[in-house]
Amino acid sequence: MRDETIRPGVVPATGIPEQQARPHPVDGSDGTQGRTAAVEQSQAERTVQMSEHGHHDPRDRSAARALFIELRELPDGSPEKAELRNRLVRMHLPLVEHLARRFRNRGEPLDDLTQVATIGLIKSVDRFDPDRGVEFSTYATPTVVGEIKRHFRDKGWAVRVPRRLQELRLSLTTATAELSQQHGRSPTVHELAERLGISEEEVLEGLESANAYSTLSLDVPDTDDESPAVADTLGSEDEALEGVEYRESLKPLLEGLPPREKRILLLRFFGNMTQSQIAQEVGISQMHVSRLLARTLAQLRERLLVEE
Repeated sequence: MRDETIRPGVVPATGIPEQQARPHPVDGSDGTQGRTAAVEQSQAERTVQMSEHGHHDPRDRSAARALFIELRELPDGSPEKAELRNRLVRMHLPLVEHLARRFRNRGEPLDDLTQVATIGLIKSVDRFDPDRGVEFSTYATPTVVGEIKRHFRDKGWAVRVPRRLQELRLSLTTATAELSQQHGRSPTVHELAERLGISEEEVLEGLESANAYSTLSLDVPDTDDESPAVADTLGSEDEALEGVEYRESLKPLLEGLPPREKRILLLRFFGNMTQSQIAQEVGISQMHVSRLLARTLAQLRERLLVEE
């Protein structure tokens, strides 16, 4: 957890540069994450709209925009600008709380996540340009979520490790084992870089990604004291699960049966009909039904054993 503590009404100066053309990037740009980000922004906007923090109602978006315009025009370092900046942060704290709760079941205390998310909110307030025609909550959501994800990565548990780093980590593990056996000691960063044909910076990045995974005890309660342990939320073993594999294996074998034999099997085991009832339904003798059932079941049993 960072040393900097966020307290209501006291917002630390961050020295963040002016807003760039795009919001702070968030890892991942595929379609699924894009849709997730859009849902987050929509939910966040509704959360902010319902809040009553500060002297201005966030439902009045024009008033919030006016505050951002006023903030930009005030001279840097003035008490008025610091107070207005604090007010804007307080106004949008519900957005921070909403986004932090989305990560509450991932091994970090909710209070810590809220504090980290508040840092992202402060950065967004400092960078936001009201003239771009974008709602503040829409702009701030990627920045706040990105700050939370970076916190997980820095704390040794990543929300998502890029595939490139996963492959690099595996290559480094192999190279480390080979060089250790060759030299009788742990290899240096320079030796690893030479072995893999990459830069030392890439080696360090790959080594750092190895810390992106950590274990989570099944017996430790969740972030809240009243929440159950992870093990308590796991489902019990389903006794019917063993039959799933056999049923799935039987499907293609049943499709390969002659129509009459297939019909007899379905009537017997799915229609719960007796052999006499099947004989009347199919138009053959009960003895013939018995022979066909025995022969067909033997064939299916033999084919299943061959597949295994």
